[in-house]
Amino acid sequence: MFYTYMIRCKDNSIYTGMTNNIDERFIKHSTGTEAKYTKSHIPEKLEAVWRCKDKSLACKLEYQLKQLTKKTKRRNNCRSKIKYLSKRKHRY
Repeated sequence: MFYTYMIRCKDNSIYTGMTNNIDERFIKHSTGTEAKYTKSHIPEKLEAVWRCKDKSLACKLEYQLKQLTKKTKRRNNCRSKIKYLSKRKHRY
């Protein structure tokens, strides 16, 4: 199982990524040991998580999310703007 996720940072920016272990990945982002972006933009919370059946779908979904405008991401209006690739969306 793979996951595509969005993290809201303390400066209200949104980071989008993909992983096979969402809990471990968020901890790494929170401690500043993962992505360069989240080292300088401190993660606040998981905004949304999509569960995907395989890595290919998770990557495609991540790409689609990254194509959205900042305004759309901040409003968390992503579901209506992307092609539905994953099985289920989870909110944290």
